[in-house]
Amino acid sequence: MIRSKKLFKHKEISHGFFDRMGGVSSGIYKSLNCGTGSNDKKYKVKKNLNIVKKKIAKKTKNIVLLNQIHSNNFVFFSKKRKSHNKRYKADAIITDQSKLPIAVLTADCVPILLYENKKKMIAAIHAGWRGAYKGIVHKVIQHMLKRGCKTENFVAAIGPCISFDNYNVKKDFKNKFLKKDKKSKIFFTQRNNAIFFDLSNYIKSQIKLNKITNIDMKNTDTFKKKNNFFSARRSLSLKHEDYGRNISIIMIN
Repeated sequence: MIRSKKLFKHKEISHGFFDRMGGVSSGIYKSLNCGTGSNDKKYKVKKNLNIVKKKIAKKTKNIVLLNQIHSNNFVFFSKKRKSHNKRYKADAIITDQSKLPIAVLTADCVPILLYENKKKMIAAIHAGWRGAYKGIVHKVIQHMLKRGCKTENFVAAIGPCISFDNYNVKKDFKNKFLKKDKKSKIFFTQRNNAIFFDLSNYIKSQIKLNKITNIDMKNTDTFKKKNNFFSARRSLSLKHEDYGRNISIIMIN
């Protein structure tokens, strides 16, 4: 598990970017696969989620997860909300409830954990290129601001994801981003007739555009096997039929 130093300073919250180590799954899912949508045995995924929950807090509610669809949709759970059983089709969760662990699943996409330390509000965001392109980061931050949060009180942590060096894309992918904003050119580079996209720094720029400057970026490449994270692209290159998912989690104590 990796923690953000900037988030870790705030003892009133718990968080973690979990790698693939320390679980019960086997084979291509070895070992801490938290992917409820994977083809891993469901009881093993459930055990893995319980392992994660215990590392965050001994006694707490079940981890809230989403049916992630690469969108800019988010859900907000207020203090009054008691039930969290429904699996929403969304890619971010915001809450001001305590003892409610919220999490996103990734396997190369960018996990983002947000905390506003005066309003005591948190968010977990799953941002692949589609969600990033559609502005999920902006939508989540703006919703938190509407609920009384202040940009100067935010801490943003960008977790492990695929690196610039390993994220090669096609020309129409690049053109799609440039058509939306020509300034996005700085997040692309070309080497040996291949185009590479810097997803994590693109996300960081979106956070900065919302006037949040207290940002911690972990710069851990999920594609590199030595880092012990699940990677969809690496699994595809190895011709695996499926892949595990990493979990990133945050909770107000």
